[in-house]
Amino acid sequence: MRFNSLDDIRGFCRDLPGGDPKAAEAASLRQQNLTKPPGSLGRLEELAVWLAQWQAREMPRLDRVTIAVFAGNHGVAARGVSAFPPEVTAQMVANFTAGGAAINQIATLAGAELRVVPLELERPTRDFTLAAAMDAEDFLDAIDTGYRAVTEDCDLLVVGEMGIANTTTAATLCAALLGGGGRWAGRGTGVDDDGLSRKRATIEAALGFHRGILGDPLAVAAALGGRELAAISGAVLAARQRRVPVLLDGFVATSAVLPLARLAPGMLDHCRAGHVSAESGHRDLLRELALDPLLDLDMRLGEASGAGVAILLLRAALACHNGMATFAEAGVSGASD
Repeated sequence: MRFNSLDDIRGFCRDLPGGDPKAAEAASLRQQNLTKPPGSLGRLEELAVWLAQWQAREMPRLDRVTIAVFAGNHGVAARGVSAFPPEVTAQMVANFTAGGAAINQIATLAGAELRVVPLELERPTRDFTLAAAMDAEDFLDAIDTGYRAVTEDCDLLVVGEMGIANTTTAATLCAALLGGGGRWAGRGTGVDDDGLSRKRATIEAALGFHRGILGDPLAVAAALGGRELAAISGAVLAARQRRVPVLLDGFVATSAVLPLARLAPGMLDHCRAGHVSAESGHRDLLRELALDPLLDLDMRLGEASGAGVAILLLRAALACHNGMATFAEAGVSGASD
């Protein structure tokens, strides 16, 4: 599928494919008959049923797990909102390719394929305090790149990002769509007090410049977002079309799907928050989206690292769901016997 206009995306979100309620019901029934008190595995039980619903299998699997890390550069970086220069984005992409980053180690441990997708790093988005970060064509091209990163046979998609200055972009998106202005700004890569003040001023300047479009989530995503955030949105749309469950990473990755969530209730039903990051604003954003994070490890690295760790939690949920014996199989008396 190719979205040729913002209206195409709006139309898709008005007619969302759902999961498989019969598979979810069968998985839930199985959970009730496994050799344990009902509910005693807590959220592991809910996660198994969620995977069953979106994979349309009573016995879900995680044979093909994809971690997609999208990378983009931002013109707003020139305003001194990051502790690192923009060339670090390309340098980190090279590090991912060489296998030297945290996400490489986590992906190997979690049994996931890592896909790193740079998006025109040599051509940053425009400074959104002075112009739209992307025009509609740029935005749709990035959406398409993300969409094409998701294969039909994927059992689970994990999305993350890399991009100097993208916590400023994420905070600006949240301020534009949820209100609150500079309160969404955090220290990101570790900016000092002056850097944090510049971030807040940048957000306020962007909101003032683009005040005429703040009621349109997709227009906001193009004007105040970034290519890697748009690609995450495209990947999440593709996952919904193909009924692939999704783990979202931190503040930036979650902000990328905020415009989609504003288009339609239930848009993120196939998504779970892999973790809540230490970046200011992420916990509030998850609360706004009614996403209960799986982990809280005080992480703020990005690059899908927190959600990558959460893959291990899903593997534990499925090991119990698929591997445990039922009361009948084990010859154990059930609670109603």
